[in-house]
Amino acid sequence: MSALAPAPRETLRSTLANGLDTVVVAAPGAPLAEIRLVLPYARAGRACLRLQELLAAGLGTATTTLDRQAVADRAADLGAEVSTVVTAEHLVLSVSVLAKGLPGALRLLADMLVHPVYDPAGPAPASAGPVAPGPRARLRRAQLRHAFGGPHPLTEEGAADRPSPGAEDLYAFHRRAVVPRGAVLLVLSGAEPDRVLALVRAELAGWRGGPSGLVLPPFPRARPEPGRIALHDPAAGQALLLTAGPAVPAPEPGHAALHLAQLVLAGHASSRLTRHLRERHGLVYAVDARIRQNNAGCWLEIDCVGAPGTGDRIAREVAECLAALAGSGPTPEETRRVRRYAAGFARFALATRAEEASALAGFVAGGLPVDWLAHWPATLAEVTDAQVSLAAARFLSPGRTLLASLDTTPAPEA
Repeated sequence: MSALAPAPRETLRSTLANGLDTVVVAAPGAPLAEIRLVLPYARAGRACLRLQELLAAGLGTATTTLDRQAVADRAADLGAEVSTVVTAEHLVLSVSVLAKGLPGALRLLADMLVHPVYDPAGPAPASAGPVAPGPRARLRRAQLRHAFGGPHPLTEEGAADRPSPGAEDLYAFHRRAVVPRGAVLLVLSGAEPDRVLALVRAELAGWRGGPSGLVLPPFPRARPEPGRIALHDPAAGQALLLTAGPAVPAPEPGHAALHLAQLVLAGHASSRLTRHLRERHGLVYAVDARIRQNNAGCWLEIDCVGAPGTGDRIAREVAECLAALAGSGPTPEETRRVRRYAAGFARFALATRAEEASALAGFVAGGLPVDWLAHWPATLAEVTDAQVSLAAARFLSPGRTLLASLDTTPAPEA
């Protein structure tokens, strides 16, 4: 194994009687235990948007036995911190707790899941009216709609009016959405995995229900439709560019080679697009590229932010860089550099146990093995320069890519 590879940890995985996919990861000597509960939480439709916002804001704040202050006091007594994060397809409830407080934290978590209390007027007051999407949100929806078709939850706007649901609506939605079957629970701690799994079984045995069905459906098109779209927004404070090109999802063969090719393009500080767009021409403030992957699909995305009025120029320059890299491939030195960068980043991504727990839970929820990242540097080392060049030729051609921009003034071609 590469010296840059994070060492794989002992893991114990089991599906509980209630359907909860549970992974216990051993971290000997860890002073803190990390708990990550990942619930499917894709948008359930325009009518449910407000419900989902309120539930995410209120989950974990109070229970039928502990009010808000009592929950905060109990967490403080345990040395615990509780937080929630919502992504395009998941609601993640995170708990960091002192090692000796793990049993109490699991008990508190079970109380939050089984006996919640919601106050519709408390955690997230109703807005006075419809909230207009920002420029980036508008561009993102247009990018995905043109690339992959529609209708789809990731391309739809929110409800025009956002009525505040009542408490009963929230409790009914909790019974649908906050369920064990289909969810993933990951616990990283210094305790014996068998003992931790027994604690989880004991504390969460009363949690029932599911699956929720709140999963992203696949896009209507599996591969993005290439082309060029340009949006005009006089109120936009900057020019934005998002692309959508074909990609290979992890862990399929060819993913590692494409990952290295996109790093050469725009995935690190000395990438081609960074040098060309930012350092040479001063066109962008920020540029990045990454392979995006979720249950809806997989695509290669370039993300640029520039000064107002530069959107069309940025799109042309990006297309030229794509064509050059697809035509000739990376140099051996470029491939060597990004291979080292990617292997080192795998280690950096797990620098703290909190980051490690979040990453491992994300892998499991996304269908990857829990130790996927530990083997990633070795996978990268096996990719040849020729394979990276082939990936660039197959996937980076501008003729296979959608370029979508938003600027303060219309592009001449548009």
